[in-house]
Amino acid sequence: MRAVIVDCAIYRDGRRTEGPADLSDALDEARATGDAFLWIGLHEPTEKEFALVSSEFGLHPLAVEDALSAHQRPKLEVYDDSLFAVIKPVVYEQASDRVTTDELMAFLGDSFVVTVRHGEGAPLAAVRRRLEAEPEVLKHGPTAVLYAVSDAVVDHYIEVAGELQVDLEELEAEVFAPTGVGDTKSTAARIYTFKRQILEFRRATGPLSAPMARLAGADVPFVHEHSQPFFRDVGDHLTRANEYVEGLDRLLSDILSAHLAQVGVRQNDDMRKISAWAAMAAVPTMVAGIYGMNFEHMPELRYVWAYPAVIALMAVVVFALYRQFKRRGWL
Repeated sequence: MRAVIVDCAIYRDGRRTEGPADLSDALDEARATGDAFLWIGLHEPTEKEFALVSSEFGLHPLAVEDALSAHQRPKLEVYDDSLFAVIKPVVYEQASDRVTTDELMAFLGDSFVVTVRHGEGAPLAAVRRRLEAEPEVLKHGPTAVLYAVSDAVVDHYIEVAGELQVDLEELEAEVFAPTGVGDTKSTAARIYTFKRQILEFRRATGPLSAPMARLAGADVPFVHEHSQPFFRDVGDHLTRANEYVEGLDRLLSDILSAHLAQVGVRQNDDMRKISAWAAMAAVPTMVAGIYGMNFEHMPELRYVWAYPAVIALMAVVVFALYRQFKRRGWL
């Protein structure tokens, strides 16, 4: 069990104190005075490992099932003995310029908070250190933990959106580069890959708006009565992140449309060039075809200058066509 417990401590009056090793005793100690709470952080527990925690804290079976499956949308559920929240942190991988999502669950109850983390993209050690350095915030109990976790995740949304903005500008420069620069198939593949990343990003940020709005309201069980302004601030940042992501999505759609339009224009240019060369080749082919017929009585056959005159005529006609196509931009 200790392998999945990242950290476990009792916080009394906003300050950390080490409690008993046994979870039941630690919870009883936190509830004894009424001004303390127990915070347990877990990382990818198995069903057997999480069974002890769920039994000690009386967590709802449906919430426990959601916490173990790790394939949930951001949401907020209220049960008889606890509050269950799901948040999806977003990770930007610098090496591959990819966006991945992890999952973070939080159980809030009477004098306890349990955080369950899936993936490596949402370490809570920094959040815990930040809260421990702000005892005035930590005095608000388990609600302070939920606020700090939400605030850190949402702020990171904006940072990731900024990284995606830089990648999108590079992709935009590639799409609108001069004709012939870059591989068309490669550019289209990058645009579609980028589109899927934005969709993955929106799946994390969009559904979180409703839980944040609910937490910013009143009468949410197990949430401190004076915490609404803090969650409203997180909600404002989340709105900004959602607008950022929607803007990226719209701009990416415009870039894709522009790229497809450019591909169509280039294909039309190629067809015009092929048609122009075919027209120029048709003139000498037609003339040569006429004089290649095996008839005894044909005009101009016995003229001395007939052959060079026909060659010159074909050259003049082909040159005239070339000038005409060139003037119109077909060649």
